[in-house]
Amino acid sequence: MDNNIFFLEMKDQRLQLRKRDEPKLGALYVDFVSGLSAYRRKYGGGRRQAIARAVDLKRGAAPSVVDATAGLGRDAFVLASLGCRVHMIERSSVIAALLEDGLNRAKLDPEVGRWVSERLSFSCQDSCDGLRGLPFEPDVVYLDPMFPEKKKVALVKKEMRVLKSLVGVDPDADALLQVALNAARKRVVVKRPAFAGYLAGQPPDTAIKTKKNRFDVYL
Repeated sequence: MDNNIFFLEMKDQRLQLRKRDEPKLGALYVDFVSGLSAYRRKYGGGRRQAIARAVDLKRGAAPSVVDATAGLGRDAFVLASLGCRVHMIERSSVIAALLEDGLNRAKLDPEVGRWVSERLSFSCQDSCDGLRGLPFEPDVVYLDPMFPEKKKVALVKKEMRVLKSLVGVDPDADALLQVALNAARKRVVVKRPAFAGYLAGQPPDTAIKTKKNRFDVYL
């Protein structure tokens, strides 16, 4: 990997990423079975939570979703746990490897394995290329691009620091919005920090706000 700053290792039966120059950050890995993912699945609020309302997950509805900026797959997992079929696109081969490893381990879990196998899939490719080449028309395209941090704030949490060091920000995020609008059958949902402007400077049709984030919805 570039300059040997990062390295992948297999430990505790999982693939994980470490940053050599910041060992105190610990390991970064994907875990859909326990930890934060399990907590959100069990206690996150179900279809009442903001992301579910943003993709229009009404009672009985299960829209198909493409998460075109999958990252560690946490939002995709939440949507899949609520019944959506979600295809994840991740352009970083390193993050995609972590994602694939976490997905394979989740498929073996007796509690979530069956529906993870049925509802979650992924590909490693450029987001724009992936959306243009989809073999189906998703109801929803979900975007959560990297963004510059606010100035004069405390260090961001460890996983975001590692991700940004590895993949940087998304300079093509504005262009990605139009590609997503062309690909989605019903809506595009863009997750943004509360302080951030609109993607591509384009106001959404509506927005669902939380304390820290905002889900901009383009119909």
